[in-house]
Amino acid sequence: MKKHLIALDLDGTLLTSTQTISKRNKAAIKKVRELGHTVVIATGRPHRASIDYYHELALDTPMVNFNGALLHHPTNPKWQALHSPLGVRTARKIIQTCYEFEVKNIMAEVKDDVFLDRYDEEILTILHTQKEEDPITIGSLKNTLKHDPTSLLIHPKDEHVEALRQKLDDDHADVIEHRKWGAPWNMIEIVREGMNKAVGLKRIAHYYHIDQANVVAFGDEDNDLEMLDYAGVGVKMANGNACLDAVINETTATNDEDGVAKFLETYFDFT
Repeated sequence: MKKHLIALDLDGTLLTSTQTISKRNKAAIKKVRELGHTVVIATGRPHRASIDYYHELALDTPMVNFNGALLHHPTNPKWQALHSPLGVRTARKIIQTCYEFEVKNIMAEVKDDVFLDRYDEEILTILHTQKEEDPITIGSLKNTLKHDPTSLLIHPKDEHVEALRQKLDDDHADVIEHRKWGAPWNMIEIVREGMNKAVGLKRIAHYYHIDQANVVAFGDEDNDLEMLDYAGVGVKMANGNACLDAVINETTATNDEDGVAKFLETYFDFT
């Protein structure tokens, strides 16, 4: 069998509802790597909130973070990273819109530097920003954000999600991409226009000389759409968003039912 590139989303896909990698999923990923295939993580999470899973799987490949706004190689500093941030002037306009909607909180990230509009222990926990070495600035983003952010993360009131996303489209559709996170967190993430997981995955496939037809990608939410569409084999989790149905080739079991492993075992014919 020709060498394949396997791209794994984290939340709602590889990770269970308790944010862990099951033994069966881990064993299947180890097996496909032993068969000579390449496995990568492609996530909306920042490096900081995904690197532990990267090491748990013993990966040695590039990683797609921030839905494609950052592509880098965690274990090879000589690998040329691709960082495509959002312009700070646009970011400030979006922050003002968020203030008008009285959102619960806003966070900006400049690679691994975190800027939080107001202290929120839950968000800090969710996003793995509680280590002493993590550079965190807390205070009004209109004053503290000085550089182009890799991403903006908005925690809106539930009843304002759709109206806020429509406002973002009306005012900034030509310069931003915005996606809603899947369960269990109700968040809106914003990156520079044209940034998505497929952008990073294409570069990785080219780097490893793997044909598009031999790319297998797993996902569950709208931020996986371009990646699943690009992949020769796009696989949706059974718990995934119906918006993916138009682009996928296959569906597998849920993230809590070892869906990634079940598909890999069948596709690559091992148990």
